[in-house]
Amino acid sequence: MIDLKLLRIITGEEIIADVVNFSNGLVTVKNALVVLPQGQQFGFMQWASVIDPEQPEITLDMKHVVYMAEVHPRIQEKYNSMFGSDLTLPEEKKLIL
Repeated sequence: MIDLKLLRIITGEEIIADVVNFSNGLVTVKNALVVLPQGQQFGFMQWASVIDPEQPEITLDMKHVVYMAEVHPRIQEKYNSMFGSDLTLPEEKKLIL
């Protein structure tokens, strides 16, 4: 199961990643993407692109993390299509009376 979070680190980068462990002041992530603002939109690029692809996990000390937050559902869907099970959830239908 993917526990997708947005992490802002003290360098100013915002990272979207699957949090695989969070304990003792450390957070371990995998499949991290850096958010690249592009005017009113944004793109993604692999973060820490030269790490060993066989060991894709990176551990950060929480003293270097400014905040950690939930990711918008549409961004999560895009991330899941890139790294997840290729399962895309249907758009939620609302009944208006």
